[in-house]
Amino acid sequence: MAEDTHGQQFKVGDVLRVSCPPAPTRVVHATPFDVTVEWPWAQIDPESELKWNGLRAIPRSEHTSEWNGLFQTTPDPRLLEVGSTCVVGVPETLVRIVDIGRYDPPIDVGWLPRPHTLLIVLPVDQPHHPDAEEEGDTIDLESAAPIEIELVARG
Repeated sequence: MAEDTHGQQFKVGDVLRVSCPPAPTRVVHATPFDVTVEWPWAQIDPESELKWNGLRAIPRSEHTSEWNGLFQTTPDPRLLEVGSTCVVGVPETLVRIVDIGRYDPPIDVGWLPRPHTLLIVLPVDQPHHPDAEEEGDTIDLESAAPIEIELVARG
């Protein structure tokens, strides 16, 4: 089980309702595959070996049925160009926990706070492929982003 900062416990198989209120940001780089935005949450970790630059890529997909992860932009990332302003957040989404990563000491990801616990999640309607290397998205239980997590069903 994993525990969030409010003492709520989660386990693999749980179904969660997650969201994050949108925050304003700006596009600083764009490719046909993603847009890179100034990340409105978290601070650069000055002691990190990774030297995170304060930016995060948001995938663009031509297929509206394809899940691009929890964080989304408004307007749609396919409409954004370098210099565009937008908001980034997590629209209310139902996800299932497929794995939990625990780190002691907290993992060096380049920003603060360093995570102790990461929930690996997929949309409830997407099948889980345990052998896939880059499947799902993560929820950092210690995140600086104001992610709201509600347990909907116990796995």
